[in-house]
Amino acid sequence: MDLKGQTLSVRQSIVRITGEGLKVVVPKTAKSQRLVTLPSSVVALLSALKATQKDVLESLGIPWNECRFVLSHADGIPFHPDTVTHSFARIRREAGLPHVRLHDLRHSHASLMLAAGVHPKIVSERLGHSSVMITMDVYSHVLPGLQEAAAEAFERLMSMEEQYSR
Repeated sequence: MDLKGQTLSVRQSIVRITGEGLKVVVPKTAKSQRLVTLPSSVVALLSALKATQKDVLESLGIPWNECRFVLSHADGIPFHPDTVTHSFARIRREAGLPHVRLHDLRHSHASLMLAAGVHPKIVSERLGHSSVMITMDVYSHVLPGLQEAAAEAFERLMSMEEQYSR
């Protein structure tokens, strides 16, 4: 992470390999390795998390390492991916929020970005997809109101056409 540059570099994945435990591996495809620009609000949260982690480690006499994983134990070993998933589910349940999986947030991110007019190629790059088709077919969901907005846009285009054809 480059918090000053507001970017997150995806260069590694953590996977569980039967009989071997957790392994740090290169992501599945070349496009899975990517640089994602982060919004200021996320950078602020990550900066606060980093400061807290550093303080905790120093209080335990553990040296700080800038190359640490964002989500890790005090010794720097990354959390098991299932731990993050289960923690998300527990926190969601305790907050009384509707059932949604952690992975569903990825779908929401893509759908909301597309609905906001972000170019599909950019959304695809942020998700690390090998093609824009995957993003559009799998991750773009029709949000309430989009059909109506499309009809209104078409109506505006047609009324403009009528004005120019007179």
